[in-house]
Amino acid sequence: MFDLVCENVIKRFGTFTAVDDVSFDVPSGSFFSILGPSGCGKTTLMRMIAGFEEPAAGDIKIKGNSVLGTPPNKRNVKMVFQHLALFPMMNVGENIAYGLRCRGMARADIKRRVGDVLERIGLPGVGDKEVDQLSGGQKQRIAIARCMVLEPDVLLLDEPLGALDLKLREHMKIELKLLQHQFDTTFLYITHDQSEALVMSDNVAVMNSGRFEQIGTPQELYHHPNTAFVAGFVGDSNRWNGRVISTDGEFAKIEDSSGAMLISRRAGEPAPAVGDAVDVFVRPEAIRLRAKDLATGASSGENLQPGTVDSLLFNGANSRVLVRIGNDQLVEVDFIHADGEASLSQGDHVEMIWSSKDARCYFAPG
Repeated sequence: MFDLVCENVIKRFGTFTAVDDVSFDVPSGSFFSILGPSGCGKTTLMRMIAGFEEPAAGDIKIKGNSVLGTPPNKRNVKMVFQHLALFPMMNVGENIAYGLRCRGMARADIKRRVGDVLERIGLPGVGDKEVDQLSGGQKQRIAIARCMVLEPDVLLLDEPLGALDLKLREHMKIELKLLQHQFDTTFLYITHDQSEALVMSDNVAVMNSGRFEQIGTPQELYHHPNTAFVAGFVGDSNRWNGRVISTDGEFAKIEDSSGAMLISRRAGEPAPAVGDAVDVFVRPEAIRLRAKDLATGASSGENLQPGTVDSLLFNGANSRVLVRIGNDQLVEVDFIHADGEASLSQGDHVEMIWSSKDARCYFAPG
């Protein structure tokens, strides 16, 4: 059932632990992403899977067999790098055929396999083109085709979209997911870009300081983050810091640095106690705005905070309002235009309202 299994993998460089007791498994034919900030250990983990590094402890299995001690060229794993590493002195067909020629495959079989893989990536007939005649997106597909023609058990992708411009990167997120379905091969993708991981993946592991904070579907990570790091790293969130002044076990009333009271859904076990320092996260789309002169108070189970419109950030459907509150903190709120015109202006006094069910509370670090 699993093309890739990592069990309690550890990697140290001197006294520094880059990968700290990581375990996960990747179901056959799925798209699995490792998401985390620069320096969290995700590239080191991928290099161990590829065979370029050996773990200090733990095991790595491909198709149920341990590959510890197996050199990279003997593992049925292929890797696509950010800069693609296509051979400029070879045309497209020669690039794709390179691995097959190294295996000693017959010329007629190579021609058939190259033609088939070009069809499957949607670029039939480009085998005679030079690499520098291709667009950025076409080069990405050729780099994947060069790996897929060798029929790997797992394809490793090391931030392959990082060198593309924004428009092409958005397009290639969809292309990569379609290609993964087309080949029905297990993809292991590493990235620091949450939108890439959320859009393409069946499951995502969020990595921080060498460890996995949480593994789940994109929907689980977004709506039910287990830790403050996941809540802050996956998607956009507003964050308040405060202390618990009362709790009934399920909900906690919190006093933040501006003196406001926030009623928050408790995120995990154990429940915070009175006096505990906590962080509260609320998504921008969970907050609604109204003019302060229309104030009628908050309904039961809702939070209300006054503020002043600081900025309006227009980005079409993704537009935001920045609201400045009493402690000089800026809060992001999704902004819906009325009839194409802004219904708010800089300096407007507003009230922000959100349900306690849309807020999540975590113990503050330290």
